[in-house]
Amino acid sequence: MVEFADNLQGGGLYRRAAIEEAASIRLRPVLMTTASLVLAMVPLLIAAGPGGGARYAMGLVVATGMTIGTLFTLFVVPAMYLYLGRDYQKFIRTT
Repeated sequence: MVEFADNLQGGGLYRRAAIEEAASIRLRPVLMTTASLVLAMVPLLIAAGPGGGARYAMGLVVATGMTIGTLFTLFVVPAMYLYLGRDYQKFIRTT
């Protein structure tokens, strides 16, 4: 997402517009990847029989971790980019 935003800023967009556009471009791939992995964990979450408890714990950790990671990707990364990212338009105007 950051690379997309940097490329968009190089194309003339301001920092905020660039990260919003990059986030909208990357939203679908990020959500599809997360959904496929979380849905792949469903058999582990409903496992029964010998070792079912261990499979459940492993599935829960992977699914929860991927979900939290996705939330960070969609909300924290753009916020940090706005806070820490370089505004190329200001750099271009001063040189």
